[in-house]
Amino acid sequence: MDIINLSAQNSILSQYLAEIRNKDIQTDRLRFRRNIERIGEIMAYEISKTLNYQTKDIQTPLGTATVHVPKDHVVIATILRAGLPFHHGFLNYFDHAENAFVSAFRQYKDPQNFDIHIEYIASPRIDGKTLLLVDPMLATGSSMELSYHAIQTKGTPACIHIASIIASQQAVEHIQKTFPSATTHVWCAAIDPAIDNHSYIVPGLGDAGDLAYGEKE
Repeated sequence: MDIINLSAQNSILSQYLAEIRNKDIQTDRLRFRRNIERIGEIMAYEISKTLNYQTKDIQTPLGTATVHVPKDHVVIATILRAGLPFHHGFLNYFDHAENAFVSAFRQYKDPQNFDIHIEYIASPRIDGKTLLLVDPMLATGSSMELSYHAIQTKGTPACIHIASIIASQQAVEHIQKTFPSATTHVWCAAIDPAIDNHSYIVPGLGDAGDLAYGEKE
């Protein structure tokens, strides 16, 4: 299983990551959502380099051009709600992709213990397709695992790309244990060392859903 940490190399992605982490900047919801979207676009571009391509001849006004276009059938699957601007960033680049949405939420037993429930799924068939599972925060990896199991009711993909802006080291290790090793690739903008007693990533950025769309009761 490939673990790709995009922070290992300097790029403009680091600027957007710095802004969504910064407590003085992240309160601007419009900018926060746009930066999440931008990071999704950058990740989509990086993932596009790994896809399979085919050659086509395109007729221009002046002649024929030989071009290379993606051959893979891509499905972008997002965990609601924090994943929406991230999803949009991927869709800006993979504009021919099909789309899937999963509602996964934490139900707390007490401030430090919770169960994860899948409430809703809307997905096309994914048999033999390239599945992009995108969620900006990968804290424990449990929501991602359960969401994948829910999407598996729609078939078995040929390849899985898990994309997260910030992941904890614990979550990365969980993904390595629970996803098929030969066909899974994990993409992160940053991998943080720990989670706290409430399973929030440290240093992380806080609650991405609340920062993007407002606090929930």
